[in-house]
Amino acid sequence: MTESSNFIFNEIDKDLSEGVYTIDELCTRFPPEPNGYLHIGHAKAICINFSVKEKYKAKTNLRFDDTNPSKEDTEYTNAIKRDIEWLGFKWDNLCYASDYFDKMYDYALELIRKGLAYVDDQTAEQIKQNRGTLTQKGIPSPYRERSIDENLELFENMKNGLYEAGSKVLRAKIDMASPNINMRDPVLYRILNEKHHRTADKWVIYPMYDYAHPIEDAIEGVTHSLCSLEFEDHRPFYNWLLDNLDDYKKKRPRQIEFARLNLSRTVMSKRYLKQLIDEGITTGWDDPRMPTLSGLRRRGVTPMAIRNFCAESGVAKSNSVIDKAQFEYFIREDLMNTAVRVMAVLDPLKLTIVNYPEGKTEILDIPYRMDDENSATRKVVFSRSLYIERSDFEEEPPKKFFRLYPGNEVRLMGAYFVKCIDYIKDENGRITEVLCTYDPKTKSGSGFNERKVKGTIHWVEISSAVEATAMLYDELLISDDANKSFMERINKDSVTRVKAYIEQSVASAQPKDKFQFVRNGFFCVDTDSCNGNLIFNKTVGLKSGFKPQKQQT
Repeated sequence: MTESSNFIFNEIDKDLSEGVYTIDELCTRFPPEPNGYLHIGHAKAICINFSVKEKYKAKTNLRFDDTNPSKEDTEYTNAIKRDIEWLGFKWDNLCYASDYFDKMYDYALELIRKGLAYVDDQTAEQIKQNRGTLTQKGIPSPYRERSIDENLELFENMKNGLYEAGSKVLRAKIDMASPNINMRDPVLYRILNEKHHRTADKWVIYPMYDYAHPIEDAIEGVTHSLCSLEFEDHRPFYNWLLDNLDDYKKKRPRQIEFARLNLSRTVMSKRYLKQLIDEGITTGWDDPRMPTLSGLRRRGVTPMAIRNFCAESGVAKSNSVIDKAQFEYFIREDLMNTAVRVMAVLDPLKLTIVNYPEGKTEILDIPYRMDDENSATRKVVFSRSLYIERSDFEEEPPKKFFRLYPGNEVRLMGAYFVKCIDYIKDENGRITEVLCTYDPKTKSGSGFNERKVKGTIHWVEISSAVEATAMLYDELLISDDANKSFMERINKDSVTRVKAYIEQSVASAQPKDKFQFVRNGFFCVDTDSCNGNLIFNKTVGLKSGFKPQKQQT
């Protein structure tokens, strides 16, 4: 994170200078609910919390807010831990909301004894209707004035499983006329009768997130509870709750809100992401089209690209949508320095060099970087029979087309000049083969400079080419128009599978290896690949006109 643009750092510095906390006390937390996989939006929250740890040598806890057992699973907790470690962060303490269920229950009893909580028999719909609106006061529950003893007995009975799910809730007793609807007697506990992935059948009542969250922070000694902006209206209840618990009257955490990360044409809801899986649009949480960290990892996006992007996008106080091209810029910038450059043809057209000896092959030493004279080289097979990209040949070239066409000469990358003398079509009029001659004096690196060519194209020698599958991805979300339903905005043709021909050097490639296919883009070997069956996921294209600019904070 850039310190000068980070208002959170400024707030922490202020708290330290005023003695609200000591530097040794500083602690943040990342508190995901284990009901799905993390996505790129979560990465921003992770980076913000762990940036405090890195700057101040503070503590950052990973805490699973597992208060809703109907949607949570250990599969998700394991995936979340794996993703955070992949990003390069290390938490200080691994915590669970369920670690504190007994303490939360005791605090609920404390609130009841203070006359600050009551058991309500209204249905969820009745509570919602009676809560009022922004212009209309709420209507107090008919059960709001129950005695302390009655509330204690009813709440204990709730805990002991004597009532059906949904028949009763425990509510805070605050102010049904508050201008902040979140302060109109919010629900603290509900009956679920669900088996929990950690506590099994011990509990049939579970705390609401707004109740659990501040208690968890306080128990763990969190000093700065960094939340996304939608929790700003919940902050008064966060403070009210801790102010009314004896254990935290002297010192409590401070909640600070920041704008969440929103990317154009990107699904940023776990509910919608799960819908894509359930309806078969994507194959799972790690589908390379998904914005989940596991999907991005499988597609070939690097942790450093994500961290650089999050840092450059800044820490803002108001919501905005960042163009996805900015994220792709940082992916490309990182892969430019790390991916291995090779030649691959994704839409093959045969090229035959008619004056190259039949049966002859030679091994060329081709630099990994053609623009660097000190670049390392790899061995590439060359012969008279090659594949080139179909788009690199035109029967009737448009203006300023400098690649191959009848009578034109180009350089085969790292090899020779070739000149098109003819081409062959099939019975449907489709070009199937380009016939060329080559000039043996023009071998790359020979110092030949008698004439110049304007075009250089890549190629793959046919007999040695590695056949592979290339997965080409388009946008999954084709519109950000909120007036359309979610499924109307989904591109159901977001992936194209093509047969690719790649130079022999990739034959031993392993899953997660990253390559730059010259002139085609960056690709990563898919985790489903095996010997003899390589699958490459396209990570991102090669070029973009985007130039990053920091967000205003």
